[in-house]
Amino acid sequence: MGSESKRSLHIAMFPWLAHGHITPFLELSKFLSLHGHAVSFLSTPKNIARLSRTRPELPPSIRLISLPMPRVPNLPSLAESTSDLDIDSIPYLKKAYDLLEPALTRFLSGSSVDFVIHDFASHWLPGAAARLGVGSVFFSTINATSLAFLGPPSELIGGRCHKPEDLTCVPEWIPYESTACFRLHEVLKHQRCMDEEVSDFCRFGHVIDGCDFVIVRSCREFESEPLSLLPEIYQKPVIPIGLVTPAIREEVGDDDEKWKALKSWLDTKCEKSVLYVALGTEVILSSELMNELASGIEKSGLPFVWVVRNCPIPAGFEERVSDRGFVWAGWAPQTRILAHEAIGGFLTHCGWNSTIEALSRGLPLVLFSGGSSDQGIMARFLHEKRVGFEVPRDEVDGSFMGDVVAESIRRVMVEREGEPIRATARAMKEVFGDTELQNKYLEEFAGILEKGATTKDQKMVN
Repeated sequence: MGSESKRSLHIAMFPWLAHGHITPFLELSKFLSLHGHAVSFLSTPKNIARLSRTRPELPPSIRLISLPMPRVPNLPSLAESTSDLDIDSIPYLKKAYDLLEPALTRFLSGSSVDFVIHDFASHWLPGAAARLGVGSVFFSTINATSLAFLGPPSELIGGRCHKPEDLTCVPEWIPYESTACFRLHEVLKHQRCMDEEVSDFCRFGHVIDGCDFVIVRSCREFESEPLSLLPEIYQKPVIPIGLVTPAIREEVGDDDEKWKALKSWLDTKCEKSVLYVALGTEVILSSELMNELASGIEKSGLPFVWVVRNCPIPAGFEERVSDRGFVWAGWAPQTRILAHEAIGGFLTHCGWNSTIEALSRGLPLVLFSGGSSDQGIMARFLHEKRVGFEVPRDEVDGSFMGDVVAESIRRVMVEREGEPIRATARAMKEVFGDTELQNKYLEEFAGILEKGATTKDQKMVN
């Protein structure tokens, strides 16, 4: 018996307006397009223009589609992503995002879309998709441990998240041993970026409750227990799609000469001797905390590359460390830097994207939570997994001293007591860096989409 040929699907992708969300959505789009499916990638004009400029290699089967950016009071006119804003302005971006509903609904109704794959913020989208007969898939760019901590939709919409202290302990529905929870200063910081009318908890709750199924950027080899728990507490399918590890991109751009200078500098360093420091696109530290972080990096005595985006380096710092430090201002080609053999560890804000990129190289982590989104949960989880060591900080206000930063860096990078961390991180390369393993998850997901579309077609015929 010959197998029936699959039909090409039309899949719409609608990420939240943040680079850390747009990137994994785009990586998933590339895989689906290679599987023979048409992808419409929808975002606002500035985000689409950036993708068109920086991703010229995208195949014709991925269409980049601009939706007009709604204007709301208090949102700067040129702001279209979280990286354009300070944390206190992000609630206005969420209000603008919600106003994309009419434009997105018009696109879905007139474009023969089979599935829309969407993010946490579009709490209104599963209902709109259902009315149009379009399948709704929630793509969680945070990992399974963070989702399990947040809990079932009923809790998210009307449950325990009433006061900050409620989020500083492991919830009762977690049946396995875990230390993954927030610190008070992290909850208070994240509250500043939430829309008062629709909290992030409600957004997650309504999206999970209304979608057809959930996909998670994770794998059973790293998160078996939370991945087993999620279908129970959601009462619907939860499908790991692997780590969607981004490839090293060799693009030539405005910073190519800068990269050549850094590569030449790294080429002079011993293997695994250099600490890479980067706190993502959105973390902003006070001048006091920036001084302490710089002090710790300096006191560690180790060579380093420090990518600085939003916070000025303390005066005199670069001059004092010029013999062993390389400070990079602005966006940096992180995957290329982490792949260099001289890099031996990563001081990170604990974003899941950065974690995946580091562990795919087997690099141990100095865990410095950025304090918003899932980063605090991630810091505890990764410390618990022994792939990194968390920098000790005051649980109430998040303060720390340079000395503990230096001690944490040296533990992870060179001290004997940090060897178990380095060994565990090296072993993770066999999971995070295994392209064949991770692609199996993506293949399974593509098969589920194709089977779902076939079932829907048969129902329409009957």
